[in-house]
Amino acid sequence: MRRTALYPSPQAAPVASRPSPWEGYGYGLLGVLVFSLTLPMTRLAVAELPPLLVGLGRALLAAVPALALLWLTRSRRPDRREWPGVILAALGIVVGWPLASTLAMQTVASSHGAVFNGLLPLSTAVFAAWRSGERPSPAFWGWAMVGAALVCAFALREGQGALAMGDFWLLLAVLLGGMGYAEGARASRTLGGWRTICWALAISAPVLAVPVGWMASRQAGWPAVDVIWACAYLAFGSMFLGFFAWYRGLAAGGIARVGQIQLLQPFLTVLAAALFFGEAVDLTTFLFALAVIVVIAGGRRAIVGVKK
Repeated sequence: MRRTALYPSPQAAPVASRPSPWEGYGYGLLGVLVFSLTLPMTRLAVAELPPLLVGLGRALLAAVPALALLWLTRSRRPDRREWPGVILAALGIVVGWPLASTLAMQTVASSHGAVFNGLLPLSTAVFAAWRSGERPSPAFWGWAMVGAALVCAFALREGQGALAMGDFWLLLAVLLGGMGYAEGARASRTLGGWRTICWALAISAPVLAVPVGWMASRQAGWPAVDVIWACAYLAFGSMFLGFFAWYRGLAAGGIARVGQIQLLQPFLTVLAAALFFGEAVDLTTFLFALAVIVVIAGGRRAIVGVKK
């Protein structure tokens, strides 16, 4: 009598399918759409509130739903391999980038600052190559440099060829943001995108509570309604929900490759400013945007390997 196997053979076990690169691009684009309003909302908020309060307070507010979600889902803690990525993500995108970009918004316009964010993909790719084991091909680096050059040309055109003090704060924000994106995406490969940003916010909350509470107590009264809405968007959109999609996209499609989608963010910000704030958008802006789309398409076809 032939015996029937109680368990399937290893050969019969289903093989987990790898995520489609298009899944990474889709989630990445969704994250960029959320991020594209960050600087205009920051510019609106610092008109009435101190930059330090806006930059740090948004993270503390976002920590509230993050802690609630971790508790409700009984989410596991990061392991010893994931903690470094979570901690560096907290330093980069929870504290560093918001603080530096908020200080920049005191002296430069949001549309000008948004263009500098076009350097984030190159910064993210550098940190991904350094820390995450990704090995972009020479062709990829070529496309990335072309994209960065286009963004810089657009920034200098908008600033009449000059750089303000806020531009140096923006460059620091780009470095910190690139580190936070790459490190958070590295942790999210195993921890998951939403857990990564939630834990990054959770560990930042105790450090931020005292300075934010002290600055808030010194405010004479409540800000205007539009400022409150701007702060709410920064906390719950830019600092929380946007990273759910962004980290998932980076983990699914590759940090360096999907990060190139952020080249579109400056132009999306300018378009949002035109739609919501009535700012004029000229033909040259659309031509730059078209050129950046071509760069993203070229970068998508370039090979990005992973170090074994």
